[in-house]
Amino acid sequence: MVLQQGKPVVIWGKGSVGETVTIQFAGQQQTTFADASGQWKITLKPLKASTKPSELLISGTNTIRLQNILVGEVWLCSGQSNMEYTMRKNSKVNRALATDTDGHNPVDELEYATNPQIRIFLVNRKELGKPDSLHRGWNMAQDSALRSFSAPAYFFAKELYKNLNVPIGVISSAIPGSRIEPWISESAFREDAYYGDQKVDGEPGKFYEPMIRPLAPFAVKGFLWYQGETNCFLKETSSYSHKMKTLITSWRSAWSDPNLPFYYVQLAPFKYSESKGKVVLTRETLPEFREAQELVLSLPKTGMIVTTDLAEDLSDIHPPYKWEIGRRLALLALATDYGKRSVSSQSPVYEGMRVKSGMAELSFRNIGNGLVSKDGQPLTGFTVAGANGVFVPAQARIDGRHVLVSAASVSNPVAVRFAWDEAAQPNLFNNEGLPARPFRTDNPLKNQQYELVQLPERSK
Repeated sequence: MVLQQGKPVVIWGKGSVGETVTIQFAGQQQTTFADASGQWKITLKPLKASTKPSELLISGTNTIRLQNILVGEVWLCSGQSNMEYTMRKNSKVNRALATDTDGHNPVDELEYATNPQIRIFLVNRKELGKPDSLHRGWNMAQDSALRSFSAPAYFFAKELYKNLNVPIGVISSAIPGSRIEPWISESAFREDAYYGDQKVDGEPGKFYEPMIRPLAPFAVKGFLWYQGETNCFLKETSSYSHKMKTLITSWRSAWSDPNLPFYYVQLAPFKYSESKGKVVLTRETLPEFREAQELVLSLPKTGMIVTTDLAEDLSDIHPPYKWEIGRRLALLALATDYGKRSVSSQSPVYEGMRVKSGMAELSFRNIGNGLVSKDGQPLTGFTVAGANGVFVPAQARIDGRHVLVSAASVSNPVAVRFAWDEAAQPNLFNNEGLPARPFRTDNPLKNQQYELVQLPERSK
């Protein structure tokens, strides 16, 4: 396995009541006693990164030797099917969709993955409760173990290793088709005043209890989250924002660390409006849900990647570009948590609008070395409305650090929308290759960021 560097590392287990237990690892030796319920826990002092396989010795009435242990960076990755999406599926993606990286096509990664410094742990909820599961579940990121492992999590680990050159451990705990509610404990909902005495549907705790809670307090650097499609089908907006807040704060609490970073994926283009479910969806359901995802960024130590350019088939809810998903998540971690100041990790984000000479002048932050049209063609995905509130297709062009938007039929622009359609795949990027985040200047949620962070009470 990989143990987290630079943090106290908790080792825990069960023994006979009163049994003396001693841990030896990396020059440390500590002793404790099993309590009245047979539980014991020892916390090792922070460890330094080590690429040398070491042995962890646990001595009581019996002796357990855990071998081939490295020390580096550990991340927990969770969500639904797009996080669970395996390397086996990745190997079946059309090779033409990928460009060569590191001398080979990422679709062929299974043929080249032989780095013993990357370790993976696939959570099996039926096995996790067993005493030795945390040790038994770890594998090197190669061969049959990697075939069944999360592609986004693996490519995230690969990008981290390339930049940090320390051992990387990634834990994948994901369930296809899952809503967000099962990943949050029932107690977290009860203790959050936002929900009052309401009963939260969606089977709270169903996956948290067997797949997240047993992992704590195994030391991790942070969390990755790729989920939301199932809640988008329910046409959720700000209620999803609050559920994400509850999940993030409760997970951080379970690990006793309010500063654990939490990075997540904004949903990719998909034809939600063509679904035949009980909830009637429109072409604006997805952009409205993305707005709710964006609202969560008001919480500290959070980050979100944009994926408007990563859908190949709008009838397939599983975008194939998992190598890029993993890479972009890694860019957030590298820039924010590992001091890689030269790494550009943020997409261009709308900042403000002013109107002059019949044009809307939009300003952006995170433009890096400049705004560009990715394909060199006129900018796409913009609409504009006047006082009547009717949005029409707009022409847009880059003007230095700004984008100028206009339409012949709108003499005095009042509002602009960008990528405000489930199928939108616009071409506005920064020079670092990251797509601009969808937005509408008439965003009704923009004033709820303060509420999400500061106010626990349910909105009136």
